[in-house]
Amino acid sequence: MTQLRDVNTTDIRAAIQLGCRTMQSIFNAGDDGVPFFGSTVWPYAALWFSPDLSECHVPGRHLNALLEAEAVAGVAIDPAAIENHRRAAFFSFSGPLRLPLNRQVVGGPLLNFSPHNLREGLHALYALVAYRHDDQARALAEAFLAEINDLWQPGQGWDVARIQAHGLNFQATQGPLNGETRLIGPLVKYYRATQYAPALELALVLKEESVQRFFGPDGIYDHARFITDHTHSITSSLSSLAQLGDWLGDAALLERVRAFYDRGLWEMRDELGWGPGGVFARGSDQGEASVGGDIVETALILGRHGYTRCLADAERILRGHLLPCQLRDVAFMRDGPNPNGEDGLRDAANRQLGAYGLPAPYGHQAAGRDRSSVAFYMDIVGSVVGSLCAAEREAARWQGGAHWVNLLFDHDSPEIQVKSPYGGDGLRVILKHAGPLFVRRPPWVAPEEMVVDDRLGPQRWINDYLFLAQPPVGTPIHVPIPLHTATLTLSEHVHPHPIRVRLRGDCPVAMDNFGADLNYFEPFE
Repeated sequence: MTQLRDVNTTDIRAAIQLGCRTMQSIFNAGDDGVPFFGSTVWPYAALWFSPDLSECHVPGRHLNALLEAEAVAGVAIDPAAIENHRRAAFFSFSGPLRLPLNRQVVGGPLLNFSPHNLREGLHALYALVAYRHDDQARALAEAFLAEINDLWQPGQGWDVARIQAHGLNFQATQGPLNGETRLIGPLVKYYRATQYAPALELALVLKEESVQRFFGPDGIYDHARFITDHTHSITSSLSSLAQLGDWLGDAALLERVRAFYDRGLWEMRDELGWGPGGVFARGSDQGEASVGGDIVETALILGRHGYTRCLADAERILRGHLLPCQLRDVAFMRDGPNPNGEDGLRDAANRQLGAYGLPAPYGHQAAGRDRSSVAFYMDIVGSVVGSLCAAEREAARWQGGAHWVNLLFDHDSPEIQVKSPYGGDGLRVILKHAGPLFVRRPPWVAPEEMVVDDRLGPQRWINDYLFLAQPPVGTPIHVPIPLHTATLTLSEHVHPHPIRVRLRGDCPVAMDNFGADLNYFEPFE
């Protein structure tokens, strides 16, 4: 079995940067730079076109992530990569209707429309408007929203006959959660960037449908009610509702989000935040990394509103699942024969370095699946990098006149510098300007183990945060955080077998792998 090299459990910024490398490397030179969607990493490396998701889906995820990474993590982004994604996104909207469309074949006309791609279409335009002040993108976004309002009505759905009258194929979804409600998140982002009222109005219409039909006060996942079993559609709709509740300060909506987070999500996740592509796909350990990213984004918002335990969940997901499952070691990959000079087969291993895809909790290869191939999807790269950017923003922040250390990662900003306890000497904080300090206590550390120097003033506990009222500026503050070793068993409810994990703090150091290859951690025994 292959133990992968350079497995990351500690560095959010490094994961963001490497993911950005991927998203700038997968353009099809034989298709005017339209990004590839599909990929394999074993038995040979390859990239390929999707008739459903290439130009209408991938540019949105990638533009949102790349431009967010530039703003949040200072990653240098090649303008040519942004232009390639922009051109592909604009091409997708250039059909007979101002909707994100896809070709059936490379070189063919735009034919396919699915409401599943609305979210990605607006994400592309939002990112260009918010980070590049792109007037053409803004005009197109507003035309797009007008087109939706003309062709779709709540409770009635889409005017399929009119769409088909334009020569388009309408690709039906598994209900609104698999289509329209995923759009709430980018609608909120677009409104925050532009104050364009129709965006907020549509978000509120979709929110009402979501809470009345799907996300009830009981927090239960009921397939008959939800219609879809596509896990990422459910989790991205949940994170979208959290974004809207956060922006509006809507406590009732956030309570609906929390109820599903605490109950329904456990039908489709394990204790490390791994989730399958389909809710009931329980015969295999193959997952989809986007699911864990959505859960992290939701947890960060709930944590900001007082649910501190959700921040502990987010950190464990980051260290135990999302950071390790990145494709950082391509030594096992090989490029296949390419007699026709196809771009999808050219240097395909190197171009996928930094990707995210369909991992098991323990490695790239999953027990319960045919082990003759391992596939990734390029849209997932953008999804996870966007979630990592949200974690980087929230790890340590200045809010309400105070410093908050929410995630115990290295972090450096104009307000604060944080050195993680995973370096081996406790947490170290240097404040760059005055203000009270809150440091989140992980649940596996007792309050009496986090005693700071008496000279820092009285030590208080507020909602699982260590609180210092007047900490010094410019002087290292040492907070002991011992990294205890523990054993965790991942749920048989979503896996075909229990999976034992040995943890140091929140970092896995060993895990059952059932003889699968390409593993992140040492075997449990």
